[in-house]
Amino acid sequence: MNSAPIGVFDSGVGGLTVAREIMRQIPNEKIIYFGDTARVPYGSKSKETVTRFSKQIVRFLQTFEVKTIVVACNTASAFALDALEKEIDIPIIGVVKPGAKVATDVTRNGKIGVIATEATIGSRIYSKYIKELNKDVTIYGKACPLFCPLVEEGLWQDPVTDEIAKRYLTELIDIDIDTLILGCTHYPLIRSTVGKIMGEGVTLVNPAYETAKELKELLADNGLLNETPPALGENQYQFYVSDGAEKFKRFANSIIKYGILSAKTINIEEY
Repeated sequence: MNSAPIGVFDSGVGGLTVAREIMRQIPNEKIIYFGDTARVPYGSKSKETVTRFSKQIVRFLQTFEVKTIVVACNTASAFALDALEKEIDIPIIGVVKPGAKVATDVTRNGKIGVIATEATIGSRIYSKYIKELNKDVTIYGKACPLFCPLVEEGLWQDPVTDEIAKRYLTELIDIDIDTLILGCTHYPLIRSTVGKIMGEGVTLVNPAYETAKELKELLADNGLLNETPPALGENQYQFYVSDGAEKFKRFANSIIKYGILSAKTINIEEY
């Protein structure tokens, strides 16, 4: 099992920030990545729909005999993780708990902001986990639905993104939060913009980084870490999408510097 791949999935390209962190922190591991680009975004869909989509993707990933699965999507982590855990017998983690834990640890004044999709904010999943860790902390959620399309259009450092970010984040500045969770895997790609607006006094928590860190611990605890570097020429990272493979490949190569040679389109509805 140690040499088996890790399955990673997201509603589209945002989960590539998680995959990138896994590549950095656990460089010997193989990754099978699936982006549900035909059905993105998940953030505006119901819990039932997101759960159904997530189960299909997990069944697809299991055809590769993956040793663990990372739900690299905050919405799917909020809506589907509990159901997925009951269906499979391999370790599975989402991106919400690792980010919630770190935010609780680093806050100084007990005021934590969360920016995410409408679904993630509406689920109050971050509030649930943070309150379990520290009931005295106050959580302020803010849905930022335009961030995902701006990121997917490559407008990471653009006056339009700056303006939208100012509108979204002003109320969190006024509340005087000292910690802000980037509660969507797209958002680390505009981290510099968010950080500039929030100011140096606010700690930004990147769940993508924290999830990769927790994944490494999970694999080690279960004796599943791959200690052997990949063989020369081995296809260490494989990428699959439900639509738009070429566009996905271009976007992926802009943020992952490991040379994504191909992305294959599959009919996820078959699973």
